[in-house]
Amino acid sequence: MFSKAADELPGFYFKNQSPYLSIMLSKKMYLIILLSLLFCKQENAIAQQPQQQQQQHAMMPGSASPQNAVVLLDSTSFNSQTKFETLWNMFYPWGRDHNGSARMYKEQVSIIPGGVLQITAKRHEAWEGKSTSDPKLRIFYHSGAVHLKEKITVSENKPRWVISGDFQVPSTPGTWPAFWITGAASWPPESDIMEFKGTDTTWQNTATGPDWKHLSWQNKLSAVPKPQDWHNYKIEMKKISSTAVSIEYFIDGLRTDTHLANFVGKPFWLIINMQMEGDSGTAGKSLQTAEMRGRNIYVAAYSN
Repeated sequence: MFSKAADELPGFYFKNQSPYLSIMLSKKMYLIILLSLLFCKQENAIAQQPQQQQQQHAMMPGSASPQNAVVLLDSTSFNSQTKFETLWNMFYPWGRDHNGSARMYKEQVSIIPGGVLQITAKRHEAWEGKSTSDPKLRIFYHSGAVHLKEKITVSENKPRWVISGDFQVPSTPGTWPAFWITGAASWPPESDIMEFKGTDTTWQNTATGPDWKHLSWQNKLSAVPKPQDWHNYKIEMKKISSTAVSIEYFIDGLRTDTHLANFVGKPFWLIINMQMEGDSGTAGKSLQTAEMRGRNIYVAAYSN
């Protein structure tokens, strides 16, 4: 039987070779075929890893099923400069300044190997004026901010949203990294998924109210061991009435708090930024650079 199989496979049967040699060559051919099939299976498994990683983020405690998801970001938006520029815009949606002493510059944002966004704040002593946003601090740092091009809106058709990301952030006085959503049409609303203000404590906040003069805040403060290491921060928003949502906050898959807010129908920007000083204290000349990194940013809407 083996001799016949070898005879039918081109290049593996030679004139005057013995039956024993024919059998050995046939077995070798079968072994090559088997190894090739195993290699192809492994290649397919590797190719599916980004999708499996995406589903892993979506299926963390408190998440809806990924089968009915409309995915805006699939955890791979920082895999290349081209993909990053397709999905994200530079700076804040309103410009380069906000409520600290850092002004945003394109040069301070980079995509590095491993699908990682890196934002570096660098101190500059030269006079550059003051921030155009309250409390209008003097600009001492060049830093970076990015925001998602697509807006996030809880609606009848998209009543649930999951927003998640992994981050390495500094926690020294004067550093103010954040991962948050804020109103695209007005302020409030706001939800801070992760915000550090110069300590190892992260703030997860919800701002509601008819306008900025009549604010109401819900705050959850959580100690994070070594925020310079990778940690996952996440919210899940669920429509619970015609106007209200519940917002569940998570750190490393564990629910930290649940807030209620009148967010239905309100569009949001998603922002990642490294602000400096302001609410995070004074850095001073000794802090020349500070760096934050993000990866696996996942954003999806669910129909039920």
